[in-house]
Amino acid sequence: MDFEQARFNMVEQQIRPWDVLDPIVLDLLFTVRREEFVPVAHRALAFADLEIPLGDGEAMWAPKLEARALQELQLRPGESVLEIGTGSGYFSALLASLAGRVTSVEIRERLALEAAARLARSGFDNVEVVTGDGARGWGKATYDAIVLTGSTPVLHDAFLGQLNPGGRVFAIVGDAPAMTARMHRWTAPGSRTVVSLFETVVKPLANAPAPVRFEF
Repeated sequence: MDFEQARFNMVEQQIRPWDVLDPIVLDLLFTVRREEFVPVAHRALAFADLEIPLGDGEAMWAPKLEARALQELQLRPGESVLEIGTGSGYFSALLASLAGRVTSVEIRERLALEAAARLARSGFDNVEVVTGDGARGWGKATYDAIVLTGSTPVLHDAFLGQLNPGGRVFAIVGDAPAMTARMHRWTAPGSRTVVSLFETVVKPLANAPAPVRFEF
């Protein structure tokens, strides 16, 4: 398989048409080798416009969603990032390429161990992969950016409390088939703005909080 031609086709046929035009993001897609984070059995699909199975019911995001989320986050050197849902480790690698330090939380131990090994082989020493349930926040630290790679019916308030001034949370919120990617931005103590970016559907995080529903 000609990986370089497939990578070029991915960028030109999937990524750019989805309004990902930031040259920093586009260049990064050529630098971080996606195929090295894909399970061997599915490596021929590394650049296909689909989710790639990781086992245990989990999957990698489609390439255009990875690129669009990265563009929206607008990460800067030195920033700290919290990622909920490590998966294969590929999106962690993209985040780590632009930010200063990434803490990535994965509820499934096998995926966490495999992702940590892939990241180490690829030289990403600024990513800490930990095993745990981050659907309702993680630890006491604060971050410049937080991204949830699984959807959540509602965004738990804990994430907004873990933002540094000027920080932002990227999350896909809602129930299938109506989910919306949203950016929550810290604007002042106790205040934030929310921007709806696009519609998509991804699997919910394990133990994602559910909205309160009235029963009659």
